[in-house]
Amino acid sequence: MISALLMDRKPATLLVMLPLLLFVAATPPSGASDGGKQPSGTTAQAEFSANDFDWREMVPHLFVAAALPGEQGIKALLENSSVLRAYVANEIRAECRPDKNPCAAKDAGFMLEMEVSKRIDAIVQEGIFRRHKRAIVDYPLARHPFPFSEIVAVKNEKQQDAYLILELADHSYTAAQVQAKYGAPYDTNVVEWYSVYRYRLDNARYTSNAVFEIDPVDGAVIRVGISLKPKNRR
Repeated sequence: MISALLMDRKPATLLVMLPLLLFVAATPPSGASDGGKQPSGTTAQAEFSANDFDWREMVPHLFVAAALPGEQGIKALLENSSVLRAYVANEIRAECRPDKNPCAAKDAGFMLEMEVSKRIDAIVQEGIFRRHKRAIVDYPLARHPFPFSEIVAVKNEKQQDAYLILELADHSYTAAQVQAKYGAPYDTNVVEWYSVYRYRLDNARYTSNAVFEIDPVDGAVIRVGISLKPKNRR
């Protein structure tokens, strides 16, 4: 069902962002490198804002995923994504509301983090598909309110690299907030109709790039993609 959704969307997040990430990964740096709203009266939902996400925290998990086979790499990415964990945890909390299905009704060994990991594993099992030597999970984050609307994990099965793409749900996260959090980008550009901010982490083991697509009209972030390519590996 998820793979069919990706095939039918116009344009799919993956198809829009992935070529740009591939281009950035192959391009040497040109300079120096290195919110969700909770409704009143709702106790089941925990707040998570777009600014709570930090692309640099995903880099170690991308590095691990790059060395793993397709499905294992995808699982390593999604199980360690703070965005997806927050989203799934909110779903579980909603199910545990006293007027619906209290957590006490579950077995005594119920633990939120374990349940989150279990459900993310099911997301991978149900949603994984392959295209052009890449393993992919494209999962919509349809429950609102939440600052992100989609997460895409990609593991290149031919080469040892990995990608994570997040689409923003609204225009509440801005380019100014991006620069306040990460500093000035090492490169900016215009691709098609949107602006692009590029950040990079480069060391002896890998090169990792983050690409923020920004609406030039209001300065809002549309989506962010992170790529990682290991060095000196076969």
